[in-house]
Amino acid sequence: MNYRKYSLVNCGVVLLALALVGGAGAQQKENYEAGANLETPTPDFLNARGTDRPSPLKDVTIEQRLNSQLPLDAKFRDEYGNTIQLGKYFGKRPVVLALIYYDCPMLCTQILNGIVAAAKVMTFTPGKDYDVVAISFDAREKPKDALAKKQSYMRDYGHPETANAWHFLTGDPDSIKRVTEAVGFKYKWDVYTATFAHASAIYILTPEGKLSKYFYGIDYSPKDMRLGLVEASHNKIGNPVDQILLFCYHFDPTTAKYTPVAIGILRGTAALTLLMLGGYVVIMLRRDKKGIRTA
Repeated sequence: MNYRKYSLVNCGVVLLALALVGGAGAQQKENYEAGANLETPTPDFLNARGTDRPSPLKDVTIEQRLNSQLPLDAKFRDEYGNTIQLGKYFGKRPVVLALIYYDCPMLCTQILNGIVAAAKVMTFTPGKDYDVVAISFDAREKPKDALAKKQSYMRDYGHPETANAWHFLTGDPDSIKRVTEAVGFKYKWDVYTATFAHASAIYILTPEGKLSKYFYGIDYSPKDMRLGLVEASHNKIGNPVDQILLFCYHFDPTTAKYTPVAIGILRGTAALTLLMLGGYVVIMLRRDKKGIRTA
């Protein structure tokens, strides 16, 4: 193959990538500058906004409260609309807890995907070795939302015989607050985008309902989860782990622009892609020159 022609093609690819990145950035800027002109924010349905903050992610975190007791008397509704106490799912086996909301456009789905992916690999069986409890922290959501989400993940998991070990709950603000405070889960409602700003994690609890282990992020090692469940089954409390928080939030309502963290990620990804393409072009050009000299 003619390396000179090949190099020209790669140069074209680089120019195209630059055009795409520039075009996407311009479109995002146009969209969000238009959003900045909105005079009326989305209503704060849950009164969860609190006081205005200079940073949209201020106080959004997950504090490790190992050995903290979950409020087992807190009342929720299961996916079929039955009112239950949280303690119904404790007493026999350890529990994997996920705090999410079913209409979340970003990380919550990835959290559930991570749990199911680990469950597919682990030798432990839901309902025999552990239970999974997902609680929506959006008090507006209903049992029908929970049931739709459960049905989706039961199809994904592929073991319908374990359905009784997967619990998708909804509740009122008081019950939700008791649970989120117990595990150290702090989140905020954004009035401009009508979404919650929150971090991602799952929690391993002992059969008694005490916090034994935190797993941050959205990708959970099956080996580590299995070990965490074994320890929790013996009512052992794990050690604190490094907090690597992944936020379900990328928009600053005060400026109608991407937050600095998100901008850095976007720029870094674009720069890395262009650097790799540029490096490839340089290598091809050098090979082309060598080929000319030896010809």
